[in-house]
Amino acid sequence: MRKTIILTLSICLFSIGIASAQVIPNFAFGIKGGLNYSTFPSNGVFNNNNKAGYLAGAWARFGGLGLIFQPELYVTGKNIDIKDNGDGVNKAKFTSIDLPLLVGGKVGALGLAGRFYGGPVLSFAVNKDQSISGATSQATRLNYKDANYALQVGAGVDISSFSVDLRYEGGLNKIGYGPQENSHTRVSVFSLALAYKLFSL
Repeated sequence: MRKTIILTLSICLFSIGIASAQVIPNFAFGIKGGLNYSTFPSNGVFNNNNKAGYLAGAWARFGGLGLIFQPELYVTGKNIDIKDNGDGVNKAKFTSIDLPLLVGGKVGALGLAGRFYGGPVLSFAVNKDQSISGATSQATRLNYKDANYALQVGAGVDISSFSVDLRYEGGLNKIGYGPQENSHTRVSVFSLALAYKLFSL
């Protein structure tokens, strides 16, 4: 009988903790950093070698009633090698300021929670370094725009003040190859990041 009462009380307290954590409005702010993997699909003319890049920045999270709004601001480095059927090679390295505006849900309590989210990303290029070589080099030039748009979806796990996020980002606007821009593709990015919560209210 005593064990049953203790078990019942434990379940009730745990349920109250989860409900309180999700209903009461809260705010958190932190920093993040991680790796990304940019993909530019090949189209039969170009053979693209996708490479790892980086991301580093800050995030904020507003929550309540099990919902979250998470704006972020970080620097992203995207790397790729573009090759044509000849000897043209373009080692492209793009640096951008990214602003994801994510909405989603959160479940969990007592320092352990899971999140899922999605939303638009605004990306502003600050560096578009392309090292081009070969007789047909201009054919491999990637006309990366100053402002790019994408959608992100992902999930994360919070463990105390640390978080791990896994995301997929699909580009919305097309990017042209070569001087005539006669071939277009969209940028896709997979990222894995570690975040740390500096403070919460």
